[in-house]
Amino acid sequence: MKRKSQNASHLWDFSSGVDLGGEVSSYRQMQNIYTQGEPAETLFYIQKGGVRLSTRRNNRPAAVTAILGAGDFFGELCLADYPLRMSTAVTMTASSIRTIKKEKMLQLIRTKNKTLRCLVSHLLCNIKNYRDHVADLLTSSAEQRLAHVLLRLARLGKNGRTGVKMPHLTDAVLAEMVGTTRSRINAFMNRFRKQGFISYGERVEVHASLRKALGSR
Repeated sequence: MKRKSQNASHLWDFSSGVDLGGEVSSYRQMQNIYTQGEPAETLFYIQKGGVRLSTRRNNRPAAVTAILGAGDFFGELCLADYPLRMSTAVTMTASSIRTIKKEKMLQLIRTKNKTLRCLVSHLLCNIKNYRDHVADLLTSSAEQRLAHVLLRLARLGKNGRTGVKMPHLTDAVLAEMVGTTRSRINAFMNRFRKQGFISYGERVEVHASLRKALGSR
């Protein structure tokens, strides 16, 4: 699954997001923001917390297509006149999210070159991350996909910090993100713990050594 990464967020700096206008709302963990198929008239900017996007096709189980964090936009397809939501958005943690009307964002794009450049950079990063996500699905084992998910949730890059706590997620949610069963997720997590890649406390702590589970990838 793609991660609209920290690196992508650093391509622009909207600070508190005030310049974007709109209203900031607080969401609790695992709260629905919008559902696939609903009218799309706004986009969103995450100021704090995390969100996952999932897409359902042909009555199959929903596939998680993005993990987002502070500094990321989502719902931006409305700017391209897509009338309906193409995914379902749910918070992973307690979050503060700014809602911006489509018309307001289009006005900013027309009048402020900085906003236009930042949004274009964001969209280009989305394309790259989506291609990486597809490559992961095609070439990675379920265990490797879980490692990718944990590293992204803990915001660990190639040279990331160790001992970063990830949001509390059940094996069922992780199974949905990875595309496997809860029992296999449980087995992989136990294996990662025995290998010292993760630690259990009040929450799971992910260590940079988990990258070893990716092999040469």
